Amino acid sequence: MRYRLLGKSGLRVSELALGAMTFGTETGFGVDKQESRAVYDAFRGAGGNFIDTANVYAAGTSETFLGEFMADERDRIVLATKYTGGMRQRDINATGNSRKNMMDSVHASLKRLNTDYIDLYWVHARDYLTPIDEVMRGLDDLVSQGKVLYVGVSDTPAWVVSQANTIAELRGWSRFVGLQIRYSLVDRTVERELLPMARALDLAVTPWGIVGSGILTGKYNKDPDAAGRAQMRGQLSERGLAIAAEVVAIASELDVTPSQVAIHWVRQGEGNIIPLVGARTVQQLEENLNCLDVELDDGQLERLDGVSRIEPGFPHEMLRPQSRATAKRIDNHRKVSTPEW
Repeated sequence: MRYRLLGKSGLRVSELALGAMTFGTETGFGVDKQESRAVYDAFRGAGGNFIDTANVYAAGTSETFLGEFMADERDRIVLATKYTGGMRQRDINATGNSRKNMMDSVHASLKRLNTDYIDLYWVHARDYLTPIDEVMRGLDDLVSQGKVLYVGVSDTPAWVVSQANTIAELRGWSRFVGLQIRYSLVDRTVERELLPMARALDLAVTPWGIVGSGILTGKYNKDPDAAGRAQMRGQLSERGLAIAAEVVAIASELDVTPSQVAIHWVRQGEGNIIPLVGARTVQQLEENLNCLDVELDDGQLERLDGVSRIEPGFPHEMLRPQSRATAKRIDNHRKVSTPEW
């Protein structure tokens, strides 16, 4: 395992992050404490130090488990958790981005995690009701109090993130250093705005859903009945099946698993990308970690890009032709971080 700087900060994190959404069974998805501990230990044994959870994962159990697992090595862990989701029913203020929910949530998370501080505190999702300056001032207060060291944002439009960091920079508050988004070969829409923004603002990107809700494992290609049911539920398309088929073909050529190809494709992208890998078993985790040994040649990357490419949309398709024509006449010393549609 190698390490990377987390966005525009001096924090060193492992090149893969462990997603702890599967820690706990309270919400019907996940595994018990024994298996969760085995996954945690395997990740640490591989050199991983970056672990991501949220207050709502397994109704708080994920944080509780992690508090126990890292008790003897807290200072060695870069711990990330989130707030926004509600933990108390019938309480209108127990959800969203407000300062009240932020402060209630961080204190509850600190208690469950059995720690004095959180390394990276994420806004889990934008609620559109709370003024963005309220969010950024509240997060800066947490940093000033030493309860949080760095802040990040998840599942939020690019214009909101840009506005938030601009306000924070102008007022001398703590800025977002990370962006958490859904990204995979079957869902590349973040390439239009969110990823170029992250490169421009030097935000670390921690993608989730990197195997496309299991589509990229090839399981639906092998089971037409399951594929049909998933298509009826709107969870699968012919495009998704075609992308998965190409991933499976390349995995066979390399004698690796489709999941390893899918994860490697995400992590090799331009920018500061640190994929979130989750696992229900140690075997699944080890399979995911072995993506670090995968290498895709230019031809294979072109095949994956060809089958999964998306249309740029407006205004990109209007601006690109004239921008390219002008760029050919200019020796530009600055690296262009916009996608080459």
